[in-house]
Order: sequence, then structure tokens, then C-alpha cells
Amino acid sequence: MRELKEIAFIFLKLGFITFGGPATHIALFEEEIVAKRKWITHQHFLDLVGATNLIPGPNSTEMAMHTGQHRAGFAGLITAGICFTLPSVLITGIFAYVYAVYGNIPDVKPFLYGIKPAIIVIILNAVYKLGNKAIKNWQLIIVGLFVMLISFLGINEILSLLIGGILGALFIYLSEKKDRLNSFFLVPFIGFISMPFIIQNANKTEASLTTIFLTCLKIGAVWFGGGYILVAYFNSEFVESLGWLTRQELLDAIAVGQFTPGPFLSSATFIGYQIAGVSGAIAATVGIIIPAFIFVAILNPLIPRLRKLKVFSLFLDSVNVSAIAVMLIVSLQLGAEVLIDIQAWIIAILSAIALFRIKKINSAYIILGSAILGYLFYLIEHL
Repeated sequence: MRELKEIAFIFLKLGFITFGGPATHIALFEEEIVAKRKWITHQHFLDLVGATNLIPGPNSTEMAMHTGQHRAGFAGLITAGICFTLPSVLITGIFAYVYAVYGNIPDVKPFLYGIKPAIIVIILNAVYKLGNKAIKNWQLIIVGLFVMLISFLGINEILSLLIGGILGALFIYLSEKKDRLNSFFLVPFIGFISMPFIIQNANKTEASLTTIFLTCLKIGAVWFGGGYILVAYFNSEFVESLGWLTRQELLDAIAVGQFTPGPFLSSATFIGYQIAGVSGAIAATVGIIIPAFIFVAILNPLIPRLRKLKVFSLFLDSVNVSAIAVMLIVSLQLGAEVLIDIQAWIIAILSAIALFRIKKINSAYIILGSAILGYLFYLIEHL
């Protein structure tokens, strides 16, 4: 019982102070869990970090679960996962309420106007950094370009990832076997059989808690590629397929997820609230996080063996590149709707300069500065 209280206290605290992306979260975990308390060795901590990259879900939340499981078994896993996520979900829920009530009032809109260009830049920066790590060979470049093409044509982002993962594994395997002719024929063949999925209807249907829950459950179950890939998933499911959000509302949800502490998955809480109030927020949050609990509990012991399997390793590499390709297409689509005037371009350019010139700057500061700049532009226009 004492161990569970320790876990709850530590991860509640971390949930309130961990701004930034998973890399920042994991660095704080290392300081608290390894350096200060010595619950696990540094080497084992690194092994767990590697394991989180091999299964779907939010990496930093899964690291909390891994640590809790190591310290206090299954009860520790549940406690760590809930306590690390809870602060972010509660804070995001408050923002979601304020947004739903005041989002259309002129005093609030200038701040949102300033935030959106910064979000585009932050996503593109993540694409650049992840791409440098994920693109390991020429075959993965081919896979990424192909996934960009089918995503641009309108194919569902989740399906794009699955096609990219399967296609990439086969393509790289054949090309490494010197069967390059057949490997190049594989690309158009997969594309041809995928065509029936490309034309999709985006008819708006009535919102239901079951659909919100199942949609987020599906996203959580296939969520490879880091937090920013959620932009593509949410865009595909809630904007294009269901028609329950506009792209502008999606950008606002992503902004709130960036601006609040804790895991990026809290954007689902914001989206669920906009669609169906408190019940929708709960359904979306529970749906998106359940797969992480299941994967960590069941698959963690198998991860070291799976990574050694050549085909599985190729599949993961291809999925990661596919995720980056989808993120790039979606960010360009969002940018086309946001960067429509000189003020938006100025905010985007200044955000990019801050990201590239100031080392290790927290994205929350970029968003805060952009919100203030958006409000200043509003005041200038209305003098």
C-alpha cells in the first residue's frame, strides 16, 4: 500500500509539471525514478523507453505505466497511468468548458488566431525531427512518398498507416533480397487494391457517446508515431469522416493539448467535450487510453523478442515513416486554412525562429507568445 501511495504522489506531481513532449516527460521520469529514488537501474529504464516505441499509444504515459508495474505490479501500472494522466485531463476539461462558452466571443478569438500558426510550425518541426530519426534508408523514403500520395488523395489516415506498414515491410524485405523489380511492382499493386478506400463520404451523423468512445479506442489501438500523429487521426475521424469538428476547432484542441501539462492525449478530452459535453470528454479520454493499459500489461514481456524478428522490425520502421508522411500532409492542409494573411505568416515565421534558435524551448512558451502576438495584431487593427 505504501508503494502505491508513493506512485500516486510522484505521478500526480509529474502530471502537473511535465510540459512539452514525451522526451521532456521521460527526462523528468528519469530524474525522479532513477536518479532520486533508484527504483530501477538506468539500463532498465532505457530498455523500457525502447519498449514504449514498439507498441501503440502515448509514450510518456506508457513509461509511467511501465514504471508503476515494475514498482508495484498490476496495481502500480493502473495507479501510475491514471495519476499521470488525470491532471492533464482535468485542466484540459476546464479549458474545454471555457472554450465552449466563450470561444466565439471577440475577446477570446484573437488569442486563438495567434495560436494556430504556431501550432502548424510546431507540428512541422516535429515532422522534421522525427523524420531525421525514422528515415534510415532509401526504401523508407519510397514508402513515405507513397503514403503521402494516398493520404493526399483522401485515404483514411489509419488505413494509410496500416498500408504503409505492411507495404513497407514487404517492399524492404524484397529489395534487400535483391528482388528489386518485384519490390517496385509491389508499390502500384498495393495502391491499386487500396483505391476502393480512397473515395470516402464525410456525411455528418448525429453524435453518440458510443461512437466517440469506439473512435478514440480505435485511434488508441493504432497510435504509432508520437503525439503529433493524433492531429492526423483526429482530422480523419472527427473532421472528415464524422463531420463533428471543423479544422479550426481541431487546431484549437491541439493548441490546448500543447498548452497544458501532461500527455498530449488530453486533446481527446477537449474534442469529446466539444462534441458531447462532460460525457463526451469522459468517453473520448477513456477510449483513447484503454489500449495503452492493455498493451503495456500484456505485450511488454514479449517486446524484446518481437523486435528481434526481422519482419516485425521492418513493419515498425515503415509505420513510423508512414506516420510522419501522414503528419506532413495533414499539417500542410491545416496550414492552407490558417496561413491566409500577412499577420498569420509573421506569427508562423517568428515561431519558427524561436524553435530553431532557442535550444530546448518549451512549446508552451511558443504558444503563449503567439497568443499574445495575435491579440496585439487585433488591437492594432481596431485602433
